[in-house]
Amino acid sequence: MADDIESKLVWDEVLASKLVGKLMLIGLTHSDAENKHTHQEQIFGRVVSTGRTSGIKLLLEGNRDGEVFDLPPDTRSIQEASPGEYRLRSTGEVVTDPDYTVTYLIQSLKD
Repeated sequence: MADDIESKLVWDEVLASKLVGKLMLIGLTHSDAENKHTHQEQIFGRVVSTGRTSGIKLLLEGNRDGEVFDLPPDTRSIQEASPGEYRLRSTGEVVTDPDYTVTYLIQSLKD
């Protein structure tokens, strides 16, 4: 299956080169050491830089306007977003026509 994350390159240089300046919507699911989901959050911002070793750096917008947020150097779950309005469940903010979406699971190694 072409969309299978296991078949994708961890760092896609072609995709990464397209991200700078684009609006990205990020979904983060947090879990504890036993893999129980503890909470979810959604944030969004503009990509300011990308690098194979440094990852993806964003300047956040909305409620977290001006904060810098770093994503790991892994492009496998980045998808082009469908046009439309996206309501963030965690804040109620509405993001209109983001360019890309990405989701990550963040697991705590200890309680």
